[in-house]
This record gives sequence, structure tokens and C-alpha cells, in this order.
Amino acid sequence: MRDQDQALTLTEAVLDPILAREPAGPRVTYYDDATGARIELSGLTLANWAAKTGNLIRDEFGLTPGARVAVLLQAHWQTAAVLLGCWWAGTEVVLGPDPDADLALVTPDRIDDTDGVGEVAVLSLDAMGTPVRDLPVGVTDFATAVRVHGDQFHPGGAGVALDGVPVAQVLTQARKSAARQGFAEGDRVLSSTPWATPSDLIDGFVAVLAVGASLVQVVHPDPTLAERRIASERVTAQRL
Repeated sequence: MRDQDQALTLTEAVLDPILAREPAGPRVTYYDDATGARIELSGLTLANWAAKTGNLIRDEFGLTPGARVAVLLQAHWQTAAVLLGCWWAGTEVVLGPDPDADLALVTPDRIDDTDGVGEVAVLSLDAMGTPVRDLPVGVTDFATAVRVHGDQFHPGGAGVALDGVPVAQVLTQARKSAARQGFAEGDRVLSSTPWATPSDLIDGFVAVLAVGASLVQVVHPDPTLAERRIASERVTAQRL
């Protein structure tokens, strides 16, 4: 690992310490209370999916560090892997429609928000990552395309990470957010925060990984399940 945060991609900065310390431990646990789905990824599994995404971005879509990727996805375990893959590839994540983006990663209902974008890949965000059928010509099914790519990635550079903010600044904001929220290494952080804005994404996702904590992300939360989930998942902190 390189010595300076500035020289690192954001993914290296947050994942390398986790992989060196506890690669097999749970890192992202995803619940959808509307469907009953529960998916858990270790640090190593999360890194493997992120590497596959990074390789897809670089080798299949031909993007280089500094390219812009519009991510129009909800909080989800696949979105976590996609974000880390984008940052590993040195690309800038833009949270929202961007006609100047080189690539858009979207759900099927957001395809109409990709006018002008060079490449479009669609994710089902099904709990098990199933493909999307009957896509328009020229639109890539992410689940099908990403699986053939390698689960190791060698970054080629870093730069702007999130909506115009450089890696080092995002990392600083994340660490300050973690301190403000009381997150520490080894915590299990319960959150239902959507990742729709840069501040939400930093507070609800990057801050957790930046301090070596793990995330229990719940969508469509059922309040009646909260107490039992806190106990079963050994939650030690919650997103404010």
C-alpha cells in the first residue's frame, strides 16, 4: 500500500486496512425488510466484487482514471461493490443524472435518465444479483458482464472521487463523520440512510469503512424488527 492518502484510490484507503486485519469478517450486511432478504459480504468478498467492477470499468468500457461514472442506484450490497469498484478504477462517482458521464450504472427504471451518456449498464438490485432481461440494444446487463472479470485489481491512479471532491478530502470528511457519529474500529453500525447525496453516502457508508467498522444496511425498515436485529447482528452503533 502506498504511503500517502493522496496517492491511494479511495477504495485502497478504506479496504486495505480491513483486508490486512480481518478479511473474513462481515463488512456489509444487507437487509430488505419488504422482501425478507438478507445478504452478508465479508471484506474479502466485497473486495472481490469491487475488483470485478473495476476490471469491467477499465477493460470492457475502456475508462481510465478521471472518467466520470453516474451512479443512479439505491443503497444495496451491489451498490457498495459498484462504488468501491468505480473508486478503485480511479473514476469519479456522480450521484445523479449526468449527460457528460462516460458511463452510467442504473436500475431499469432509470434508463431514461442516461441520455447523452457514453455507456450504460443496468443492475437489477435483486438480492441475489440476477440479470435484467430484454434490455434495449446497446445497454449492458451488469450482472452478466461483471461475472467474467477477474477478482483481483491493480489500480492505475486516483483523482477526484465523489461529485468533484478529491480522494483525500472525501477520506477526511469520512473520518470526521465517523468521529462525530461515534463510529470506531470493530463497531457494527446499523443504518437505513439512503445513499442519494454525497453527504449521505459519506456519512452512511464511507465513514463506516474508513474507521474499520462494518455496516448493517436496512432498506424498507420494519420498526418492529429493530430490537431483535440489534441483538442478532450485535449492533454497537447506529447512524445518527
